[in-house]
Amino acid sequence: MTDDMMTSALRPAPGSPEVLAAMEARMAEMRERERRERREDRARLLADLRALGATALKAEYDGYGDSGNVEAITTVPDLPKIDAIPGLADFLWSVAYAEHPGFENNEGGGGTVTWDLVADRIDLDHFDNVVDRVHSQSEDI
Repeated sequence: MTDDMMTSALRPAPGSPEVLAAMEARMAEMRERERRERREDRARLLADLRALGATALKAEYDGYGDSGNVEAITTVPDLPKIDAIPGLADFLWSVAYAEHPGFENNEGGGGTVTWDLVADRIDLDHFDNVVDRVHSQSEDI
């Protein structure tokens, strides 16, 4: 038996409980890292936006056909070039994506992220685009 054959004989089979448990553990670690990064980004962006005098922020986002992005960001008071703040659009996209992962696939979806910067409260108004099919059948008419 060669070393390659021996090594592959020692590996758990794809789909085995060991492999699935390892995949679930990696996915849990990834989700926790994403949550931690979102909390850190939120704190940094909140401080930056407050320092600029913003009290509220609204962002429109949409996606379909496997892609999407934040379309428009507005603030109260209206701050010019707000979308130039590093990481802001990515953070706002991640807020929507964390609640509705994969929404940008196929027919897609979109919505509005509203961030009360005084209370540090984020609300999400989201929609999914759906293709509906109505079927009817008539016989012997």
